[in-house]
Amino acid sequence: MRGGQRQVLLLMRALQKDGHVSELLARPYTPLWSAAKALAFEVHEATLKNVRSRARVASLVHAHDARSHTLAALAAHAPFVVSRRVAFPVKAGVFSRWKYARARRYLAVSRFVARELVRAGISSDKIDVVYDGFERSVPPSGAKPDFKAVALASRDPAKGRTLVERAARLAGTAVTFSEDLALDLPESSVFVYATQSEGLGSAALFAMSLGIPVIASRVGGLPEIVEDGVTGLLVENNAPAFARAIGELRDNRMLCCRLGGQARLRVEHEFTLEQMVERTLASYRKALAG
Repeated sequence: MRGGQRQVLLLMRALQKDGHVSELLARPYTPLWSAAKALAFEVHEATLKNVRSRARVASLVHAHDARSHTLAALAAHAPFVVSRRVAFPVKAGVFSRWKYARARRYLAVSRFVARELVRAGISSDKIDVVYDGFERSVPPSGAKPDFKAVALASRDPAKGRTLVERAARLAGTAVTFSEDLALDLPESSVFVYATQSEGLGSAALFAMSLGIPVIASRVGGLPEIVEDGVTGLLVENNAPAFARAIGELRDNRMLCCRLGGQARLRVEHEFTLEQMVERTLASYRKALAG
């Protein structure tokens, strides 16, 4: 389950705690589908028929990805809002323009994404920046005698696995490519996040929430969360730059610890679950007001 899906689940749980009733329309048997069912949420398949029927009894529809946005534009009779998490430009075709004009509001995951929406012709008055939110977690305890670098295992070529592998060879340091960040990050010293495009970087924020410094590409919304030299290191998208950053944190454990501590404080002050829910509800109220 990727960062966006985790945010959906966190939002639904928080809304339920605040007394709001919500249900999920999703692709069957995906991790999000299964997790929502396990928490006893009402879950239906995301089809045009179900969007049309469920929206008739809903006050508001929240579309969280491009396919959901299309379904909502075609079939939702209730007002709907759209979360936009990706950094690439909005398509300029006739159908795309019609679809984007239909939503009441947009919840952009970063200021960078908000600017992309404005460039596509969407009024800034219809856009709210809603950063991802994280529950407060217990920091990993105990000393880490060995330096361990972790990167995200992704089949997406834009996520830079080849770049990280080349950088690791140049730095003479092994990098663990993780399929389960919740399992591997608490034991790591640094999180290496190379990508060609990024709306925000929920995986990077998760690492920061655990007090793990991030070495990240200087692209998209990542500079909004990783402050170079304060909460992590921002580098250009080439292997030598990543290798130098990995070597610097491997060889300077005091710097590594300082960046990790500041990273955790940044998340606790600016990227909490409570802030995400509050900003989402504020956007909902604006959408319902017309």
